[in-house]
Parts: sequence; structure tokens; C-alpha cells
Amino acid sequence: MPTKTSNYTDASQAVQAHLGIMQNVIQRMASNSTSCKAWCIALVSGLLVVVADKGKPEYAWLAAMPTALFLVLDAYYLALERAFRASYNRFIDKLHHGRVAAADLYAVEPVGSLPRLFLGALVSFSVWPLYLTLLAMIWLAKQFVL
Repeated sequence: MPTKTSNYTDASQAVQAHLGIMQNVIQRMASNSTSCKAWCIALVSGLLVVVADKGKPEYAWLAAMPTALFLVLDAYYLALERAFRASYNRFIDKLHHGRVAAADLYAVEPVGSLPRLFLGALVSFSVWPLYLTLLAMIWLAKQFVL
């Protein structure tokens, strides 16, 4: 059964509200990703300070666990952000081609294969430099703490 389209335009209040909701969701995912990075830096730095203070370099590897966990969480949020961006772009494409249906409005769902997007996010340049730097700091702390 074909979907019935209506005369929704970019000036429509419903379209504007839907776009606002989508932009807010995308912004939240980006903010969550930033928070992961900030918390990871704080936690790993704190652990390394304690390791250095106690002079126990063998415990430096404890900081690798939260680094790995935050890496996975950060990649998950990045994958969700990309999926919601794809959903946003699909809606915009429908809007520009006059194919927006009432069912498209307020349907906020990610688009794409989340496992595939997650794996893509894991190798993303926005994820690896920070976490590799933290792992290098952990390794250096293990090697050089007296």
C-alpha cells in the first residue's frame, strides 16, 4: 500500500518541530561522546596520580580498563549520532522531493546497521587519538614510575 504524502514544506510547524527534535537528539549524542572523553581523562589521570603517589607502577594497568570501557561507550554514542544524522538526512531528502508523509513526522529512529556503524566509529579519527594517547600515558606510567 503506497504511503500517502501531504503538502509538508520546510515552513510547516510540524516539519520544524520534527527537525528540532532530530537536531536535539543528534546534539545529545555528540554531548554524550564529549562527556565520555572528559570523564575518561579525569578518571585515568586520577588513577595515574595515585599510582605515581604510591610508587606502584604495576597498578598503572588498572587505568586501561576504564579507558577501554569509555572507548566502547564513546564509539557507541558516535555510531548513534551517525545513525540519527542519516535519519535526519533521509527526512530532509524526502522533504526536498515532496515525499514527507504524516507517518514520517515525529518518528525519531536511527537509520542503518548499528553494529556496522559501531565498528566504523571504533576506527574513527574522532575516537582513536585520545584513547591511544591515554594508553600511551598508562604505558609510560608503568615504565617510569619509581
